[in-house]
Amino acid sequence: MNAALAATLQLAAVVGVLALLYVPLGDHMARVFTSARHLRIESGFYRATRINPDTDQTWGAYAASVLGFSFASIGLLYLLQRVQDLLPMNNGLPAVSPAVAFNTAISFVTNTNWQSYAGESTMANLTQMIGLTVQNFVSAGVGLAVAVALVRGFLGTGGGRIGNFWSDLVRGVTRILLPLAFVVALVLLTQGVIQSFHTSFASTGLDGSAAVNPLAPVASQEAIKELGTNGGGIFNANSAHPFENPTPLSNIVEIIALLLIPVALTRTFGTMVGDRRQGCTILGVMTFLWAAILTATTLAESSASGTAGRLAGAMMEGKEVRFGIPGSTLFAVSTTGTSTGAVNSMHDSYSALGGGALTLNILFGEIAPGGVGTGLYGILVLAVIAVFIGGLLVGRTPEYLGCKIARREITMAALSVLVMPALVLIGTAVAVALPSTLSAQGNSGDPGSNGSIHGFSEVLYAYASASNNNGSAFAGITVTSDWFQTSLAICMLLGRFLPILFTLALAGSLAAQRKIPATAGTLPTHGLLFSGFLVGVVVLVAALTFFPALALGPIAEALA
Repeated sequence: MNAALAATLQLAAVVGVLALLYVPLGDHMARVFTSARHLRIESGFYRATRINPDTDQTWGAYAASVLGFSFASIGLLYLLQRVQDLLPMNNGLPAVSPAVAFNTAISFVTNTNWQSYAGESTMANLTQMIGLTVQNFVSAGVGLAVAVALVRGFLGTGGGRIGNFWSDLVRGVTRILLPLAFVVALVLLTQGVIQSFHTSFASTGLDGSAAVNPLAPVASQEAIKELGTNGGGIFNANSAHPFENPTPLSNIVEIIALLLIPVALTRTFGTMVGDRRQGCTILGVMTFLWAAILTATTLAESSASGTAGRLAGAMMEGKEVRFGIPGSTLFAVSTTGTSTGAVNSMHDSYSALGGGALTLNILFGEIAPGGVGTGLYGILVLAVIAVFIGGLLVGRTPEYLGCKIARREITMAALSVLVMPALVLIGTAVAVALPSTLSAQGNSGDPGSNGSIHGFSEVLYAYASASNNNGSAFAGITVTSDWFQTSLAICMLLGRFLPILFTLALAGSLAAQRKIPATAGTLPTHGLLFSGFLVGVVVLVAALTFFPALALGPIAEALA
């Protein structure tokens, strides 16, 4: 099968399944977050924890709940790693070192899943199951909750209340994430993804040498790893490992899983605000950006630059033969566009243009279509900015979904957008200026050489990934030093919770308003005109902010 046909069939399969599930899943999620009924298991949890799920919270109380839950989770996950050698099912592994445990606890709680360790030789099965996998569910649930809170703000009830965080979190996990993960895990099992409580098995290689192959309960974690746009794999090779992603069909299933909820949330948004055209407009913007990056990356990797590329007929270094170029780039663009971080190919081996496109995809803010919840509230914040700019152009008070966008609203939106660029650029600048970090850039080479350009790209990608809570990496860089462990953890922490705080403050401000009716002078926020305007704002913000850094890295490397 030629590459063009393979690309077409895989793309058609992904888009077809997403289209089939878009309406039922999107409407189901809208019912989940608007229903007054509590399931029996949910009611039992509320009684046990003495939570009143029917009490609506102000944005401040909602934010305090998010932060309290998340920081408690960081502490518990850190403790679990530090004492894993004392617990059952520890695989004979020692306790995780303090620096790695600190970085990993923040990474998984912030839905980043950045891994500065080899999973099979660092984390015990019990740690994977009750620590990392649990956080895969609840960190995605936090993102869902914040997105729904912002949507409630646009409903403009006038009371300043945006729902109950605990109810939103529990419903997101029990009614959406758990059922979907169960189905995806079963499908992955049929493709050969392993699910075992044994620690390893012995085998003999083709050359007669003995080998010990690690085992783990992989399918259950792999399913939520993709569905929750998490990304942390049990094995160091992540979704390139045959135990995690053995066949081309499992590859398609995993791509669908990581796109499914972020895409369907646009339908949820349209249904909850009572105008599904709004959801279609947001989906159109996401699709356009995703398709543009996919086209650029696939074309770049299908070319044959360099000696190895010309001999192979394409840029096959770092890619699995069973997936090929189309299956690799489709996965890579989807994972960098959804804050997932899972990889089925090594992004550091991509061409300069291909790797640059993946970096830009992250630097858009991962809104195409973004992570579970984070993609929706991220692009809605940009839509608020687009409406504000449109209002300035025509000399009218800007409005979005019947809510006025005044000084407080645009301040919160602007602060939310500015957090990530500040973290990326400051972190990268400091890292490349420190003499102690030069040796960590595996491909840095001599100053002024092509290698040093790529070394800069590795550092830029690392801080872009951490600050956007993505988790993937250009693997040529070594990030085990105390500087990288600490600085990347800080970027993950601030990159997650500062935008959440500003988004919830925006939601509270919107919820305190009374909706105003649209007039002849109201800027329509649906259709092609606003879609194009929103795309322009997204691209312009990324271009103005990151073009100098990209010019020093991927662009310079491509021109070298």
